[in-house]
This record gives sequence, structure tokens and C-alpha cells, in this order.
Amino acid sequence: MSQSASVPELPDIFAILADKFPANPFLKFIYLREHVSFSLVIVLILGILSYFACRRKSLIPGRLQGAFEMIAAGLDDFVCGIMGPKGRRFTPFVGTLFIYILCMNLSGLIPFMKASTASWSTTLALALCVFFYVQYTAIRELGFLGYLDHLAGKPRGVLAFTIIMPLFMLFLHVITELIRPLSLSLRLRGNIWGDEVLIGLLSGFGIKGLPLLFFNMLMAVLTAIVQAAVFCLLTVIYFALVLDHEEETV
Repeated sequence: MSQSASVPELPDIFAILADKFPANPFLKFIYLREHVSFSLVIVLILGILSYFACRRKSLIPGRLQGAFEMIAAGLDDFVCGIMGPKGRRFTPFVGTLFIYILCMNLSGLIPFMKASTASWSTTLALALCVFFYVQYTAIRELGFLGYLDHLAGKPRGVLAFTIIMPLFMLFLHVITELIRPLSLSLRLRGNIWGDEVLIGLLSGFGIKGLPLLFFNMLMAVLTAIVQAAVFCLLTVIYFALVLDHEEETV
């Protein structure tokens, strides 16, 4: 069963079960919403791993706890390296985004799984979370009027004595803010969806296509990491742009 006959796709577990038991309404329900279902599977897996990693914390960590601590430290260095010490409060949000997106990206390379980030509904939801959190942070840090003043642009020079340039910059920045969720979501979705389609296409070549399939799988892993990193890098930059730069600590 495939949602699109024109796009080559590898079978996933929910599609197989829906084909096997067509009369089961629950299986049909999760198949029709398979991207949401697979994203929830990733949440469940990460939740279980986090539970076991934090269940018995010790000064001399085990392998799982040590791995989680190393990842957390690396993500904190990544965020604070761009924003400075003030960025540490955004590390949990950005770090969660990176791990969640990376796991969803890579899940499409596992047999009978599908990358939820190949669906625009998933990537748009993630981008909207970033958008609303950035707007909330900007208003909390600068105040509503201060945020409007920030969007009007600084420095303004001689033209600041007229209302034309500030209003033009305000309009331009508002449009830019509204476009960001689209650019974030479409960039991530397009790259992951393209890899899934290419892997599905090469899988139909049989043994002759194995070298190309293996090479593309390696490239897909690299793409999954890069796209998760780019999504989070842009998120950090968006936060940095709305903070009061005069109060930032270098």
C-alpha cells in the first residue's frame, strides 16, 4: 500500500499491517497518519533511553549516562558558542530539537520505518514551535513596543526623523519573520523526502543497484545530520537576533 503511486516508497510496518488487516480500523487510522505515528515511536524510544540514562545517576557514569552527558555538553557548547552564556537557557529547547529531528531523519534508513520529517506537516509543526518561542522570547526580553522598535531597524540615521524608512523596515522584518517557518520546514522536508524517494527508486534496481544504494545510504546519513544541525543553527541565530545585544555577555 502506498500513499502515492507516482512516488517510489519502501514499505513500512504500518503500511504492511494495514494491507494485511484491511478491516482493522485502528491499523488503518495509524497508517493514514503514519508520519505522526512514527514521530511518536521516536518519542517513545527517546523517552525510554532517557529514563534508563537518568534512573541511577552517579559521579562515575555508565556508558548510557556518559553518552547522554557527552551529547548534552556538546549541544551546550554549540549553543553557547554562538550566543554566549545567555544562550544556555535555550540549550534544552535547541538540544531537544536536534536529537528529535536527527532521530526522525535517521529512522527513514531503518527497514520498515519511515522518516517523519519527510512530511511537511511534521517539519512545519517543528518550525512553528521555533517561531512562536522566538516571538515569545522577543516580547519577554524587549517588551511589545520594544520588539516593534527592534523590527523597525537600528541604526536609522537621518531617515529616522521621517516615518518612511522605519515603517518600511518594520514591514520588511515582519514579512521575514513570517517566512522563516516556511523556509525552515521546507528545507528540512525537501532534503529528507528526496533521500527517501531516491532510496526507494534505487531499491527497485535489484542487485545491480546495490553500489549506488549503499553510497546513497551513506549520503543520506550525512544529510540527516547536516539538516538537523542546520535547523538548530538557524534556530539559535533567530534567538540571537531578538536578544538585547547591548546586554549580551561575550
